[in-house]
Amino acid sequence: MIFKILTKGHRNVTSLHKSTFEITKDAEIGPTADCIIGVDMDRTMLNFPEEFKQKIADSNTKIIVELKTENGFDRITGWGNECLTLTHPTDLVCRKSDYVCERTLMIRADKAARDLDEGLVSDLKNEKNLEVTIKLC
Repeated sequence: MIFKILTKGHRNVTSLHKSTFEITKDAEIGPTADCIIGVDMDRTMLNFPEEFKQKIADSNTKIIVELKTENGFDRITGWGNECLTLTHPTDLVCRKSDYVCERTLMIRADKAARDLDEGLVSDLKNEKNLEVTIKLC
């Protein structure tokens, strides 16, 4: 199962957060938003098909998020969980921890914002387009 989201970088992207990364539907972010790597996304978790949501709400589901820009690429792997509600209308967060809230897409991710590919982060700081591909295994 695959779901794609289109978003873009922002001049205030720092990609310094040590335990999460986030994309948001919001068009603007402040300079302290160190986990947000993408803004103005075209679709949210509310657009996930029901079957996709059900698979994410399973702790045995491996989730792969691929991030692609003009000059960068990264792949992040994490896990689903029965407590994931996927109901936040604007934000999508991938977490290294086991913390779960309505904004959480996956837990136990192997990367956070500060771990992402340098070319990818550079593109995002320069407001390039970002293609987010979510794969469920």
